[in-house]
Amino acid sequence: MIEVREVGQRAAGGRRTLREVSLSIGAGELVAIIGGSGAGKTTLLDAIAGVRPPAEGEVRYDGGAAAPAAGSLGYVPQDDIVHLEMPLRRTLRYAAGLRLPAGTPPEGAERAVDGVLESLALTARAGQRVGSLSGGERKRASIAVEMLTRPRVFFLDEPTSGLDPATSADLMRLLRGLADSGTTVVITTHHPPDVLVCDRVAVLAQDGRLVFYGEPDEARERFQADRIEDIYLRLAEGEPQEWTGRFGARGRGAAPEAETGPETVPETGPAVGAFRQWALLTRRSLDLLTRNRLTLAVLVGSPLMVLAMFAVLFRPGAFSPESPSPAATVMILFWIAFGGFFFGLTYGLLQICNELPVLRRERLTGLRIAPYVLAKATVLLPLLAVVDALMLGVLRALDRLPAMGWGTYGELFTTLLLCSLAALALGLLVSAAVTDPAQATMALPMLCFPQVLFVGAILPVPVMATPGRWLSCAMSNRWAFEGLGHSLGVERLWASGRSPLGPPLLASYGDTFSRSPAVDWALLGGFTVLFLAGTCLVLTRRT
Repeated sequence: MIEVREVGQRAAGGRRTLREVSLSIGAGELVAIIGGSGAGKTTLLDAIAGVRPPAEGEVRYDGGAAAPAAGSLGYVPQDDIVHLEMPLRRTLRYAAGLRLPAGTPPEGAERAVDGVLESLALTARAGQRVGSLSGGERKRASIAVEMLTRPRVFFLDEPTSGLDPATSADLMRLLRGLADSGTTVVITTHHPPDVLVCDRVAVLAQDGRLVFYGEPDEARERFQADRIEDIYLRLAEGEPQEWTGRFGARGRGAAPEAETGPETVPETGPAVGAFRQWALLTRRSLDLLTRNRLTLAVLVGSPLMVLAMFAVLFRPGAFSPESPSPAATVMILFWIAFGGFFFGLTYGLLQICNELPVLRRERLTGLRIAPYVLAKATVLLPLLAVVDALMLGVLRALDRLPAMGWGTYGELFTTLLLCSLAALALGLLVSAAVTDPAQATMALPMLCFPQVLFVGAILPVPVMATPGRWLSCAMSNRWAFEGLGHSLGVERLWASGRSPLGPPLLASYGDTFSRSPAVDWALLGGFTVLFLAGTCLVLTRRT
């Protein structure tokens, strides 16, 4: 049983979106929240579910608890909370690993998956990719994820939105069956036929006031409406305060005790630990990466294209001591460093923004942010290592880099990998901050241009204006560029070469390449930690 007492909510700018809403929902009831667009339906649902606790008033469960246990609450937002790339059964297996108590045996998790597939008539679709399911089947798939823990209360935000009438009716019959079996179900809806299936309906006016709460037939009578949809027209005829005056007392009525069926008992036990979450999320991220063929083609194909351009752009022998080419040397060093940065950044940019709805819901079940972020880095780092090693190997084979020992190339690889890792962390941070892939794509040039201009290749850092020199310190690519230059000994090469451009160019760079690569590695590692920590903070705030 849920009691909502004088609940009020405010938007970010301080505008009130809910005003003193009070109602009681009996155990095993199916309740609909309706109202015009912007009336606060989702806001009220989130307040009752604990997704966003109310600014005013309180919500009580079973007469005392301030919030239900994570496993006893199911919440299905408007967005899909399942990954579209994977088969349905595999999606549910990962969800079971995260939601069921620690220590649940594999056969127990498999039984839970089979049970929800059967109860939602999805067994025949278990092997299909979620993205290929119909709209109604995808909505049932989201409900299946929530049913793994057998929740006692279900919240659904416009579950029939975008569905055809027949599919909507099927879904509402499913929710009716859940309520009849003892699960309390609360939905928001814009679809009038949904209301007729419900036990009670809460009507919100445009300013967030509750103007009626009771049975659907009584709502039509009170609003003098022949149909449920006519209630919206009646609300538009008068001010919200007027309707509150007419029906306010009724809107605050308590719900009678519902006659419930067998009570559903949620799974209980210790939550899954951080290490197990990281391991499971790492496997899931790898699974998603390998199943998305377009993403995989971009991740593999873009380094090959860049390497081909490097081979066409630069002549062999730029690092030859007999006839060094300082200008070519600088550009080769810069583009190697920028290549590592670009690969890391692009790999990270689309990793999080695509699955924020899934992450938000999983956070309510106890998912920790740090294992989630580290799982993304764990999956992508080996791929970046292969790409960086391939870039160095191909450039050496084509004589764009000098013949030097394994120790030198070990330093080059370490510098380049740390550069890619710092860029990957930056990409994850941006992906966590934006709302969709289009915004992440728009951010790409804004992140790349400063890394080109202020690294010190086009214009050496010592001859930059003072603001530019300070800004260059914040460019992770600068420290990779300088570390590569030290490992390849460009100072010695330019000083000993017969090229007349050598000494003046060397003088303009000052002590740029004189530091030990270990210093640059420490700086790149610091950028990585800073960006990963920022990603965790942003995701914690957003979820």
